[in-house]
Amino acid sequence: MFRRTFWFTAGAAAGVWATTKVNRKLRQLTPESLAAQAANKAIDAGHKLKDFALDVRAGMVQREAELGERLGLEAPVDPELPAQRRFAAIDRPEHTYNKHTYNSYNRNEDH
Repeated sequence: MFRRTFWFTAGAAAGVWATTKVNRKLRQLTPESLAAQAANKAIDAGHKLKDFALDVRAGMVQREAELGERLGLEAPVDPELPAQRRFAAIDRPEHTYNKHTYNSYNRNEDH
C-alpha cells in the first residue's frame, strides 16, 4: 500500500513539474516575450558598443598625449617664437554650372 502511494505521489509531482516547465517554455516563446528578449539583447549590445567606443576614445587621448610628449608638441611656447598658425581651408567658389548660366547654343537651331 505504501509503495503504491509513494509512486502515485512521485508521478503526480513529476507531472506537475513537467507541466510547469512546459508552460514556462511556452511563455518564453510567445511573440511578445521574444520581442522583449530581442530588445534587451539590443540594449545590452548598445551598452557594450558604447563602452567600447569610450575605451577607444580614452586610448586615443592617452596615445595622443604620449606622442605629443615625445614629439615635443606639448612643450611650453617660447615667447620669442611666433604662435603656431593653423591654415583655414581655401574657399573655392561653388560650381555654378546649370542649364541657365552657360551658353545654350544649339547647332540645330541655325538650320
